Amino acid sequence: MTESSLTVAVIDPSRARAAILEEGLRAAGVGRVVIIPDTADLLERVSALKPDVVVIHLESPSRDILEQMSVVSRQAERPVAMFVDRSDSTMMQAAVDAGISAYVVDGLRQERIKPILDIAILRFNAFARLQRELSEARGELADRKLIERAKGILMSIKGLSEDEAYKQLRRKAMNEKRKIADIARAIVTTADLLG
Repeated sequence: MTESSLTVAVIDPSRARAAILEEGLRAAGVGRVVIIPDTADLLERVSALKPDVVVIHLESPSRDILEQMSVVSRQAERPVAMFVDRSDSTMMQAAVDAGISAYVVDGLRQERIKPILDIAILRFNAFARLQRELSEARGELADRKLIERAKGILMSIKGLSEDEAYKQLRRKAMNEKRKIADIARAIVTTADLLG
């Protein structure tokens, strides 16, 4: 994605600070900058705008703002870069927990904006990839448990060995052009219903 194709939403109640951010973004070649002057209905506004990155600048973040930014980061699935004038370790930890991709204290200078956005995007993408991989791993583990349970049911009901039970699951899946986990789920559901 090139800078000229980026859309950046800038959230800042101060017009002067928003202008600095906008100027820095435009100087960095960002194609579209949209200023959002307050945080009312933020998720809806960000979802409608669909920016590539959300930049917020505050004097000092509050828990309410961090909760809103957490929702934006996770539900709207957008990287968030936060610039603050003052902070403490508790707020920094809360920002990390909220999924803020870049948290910069007292660092709003025009020449720093572009590198900070770049790192926010990279960190967000890396985190999203890790979340996908974790979700896939959990799904695979759940499927394995389901298959093991289905094999146990087949072994018990039909008197099969573990290997034979697995071969039956696999054969049924191939014949029906379905996943083994789907066949296993059907067996487990049926066994649960029949009690």
